[in-house]
Parts: sequence; structure tokens; C-alpha cells
Amino acid sequence: MKLECKHVWEHISEYLDRQLDPQLLQDIENHLENCEVCSAILDSTRNILVLTADDRTYELPVGYSERLHKRLAKALRE
Repeated sequence: MKLECKHVWEHISEYLDRQLDPQLLQDIENHLENCEVCSAILDSTRNILVLTADDRTYELPVGYSERLHKRLAKALRE
């Protein structure tokens, strides 16, 4: 079966967890071999999972929150 991108996107999480039935898994793998967009989405999803699983915390630069809020308020006014 030839899948459309939207069908692959619906199953990205299950694909990464290998929780798909064998036929759907194969269909998605076949699609990913030929679709750069879905392959990029898969790679991005993997990267997000790696980053969010990281226990490190990052400290924002001093004043960052205030500058961000000012820029957002300005953008909303425009």
C-alpha cells in the first residue's frame, strides 16, 4: 500500500517506538525511503525526543525574559 505523508505523520510516534503492525511498519519504511519531507520530520522528531530526554537544564541570559516579552508585545501591537 502506498501511504500519503499525512498517514505517516499520524504514526511517527508509534514508528519510533516500533509499536506498529509489521505491514504498516514496512509501508512507512518504504515511504520514508522516497520522501525527503517525511524523513526530515522523522529526524526532527527523534532530535526533539533526545533533547527533551536530556536531564540538563539551561539558564537563560540575564534579562532574556523581559526582552522576549517586550518583543512579543511589540509584534502583537503591529
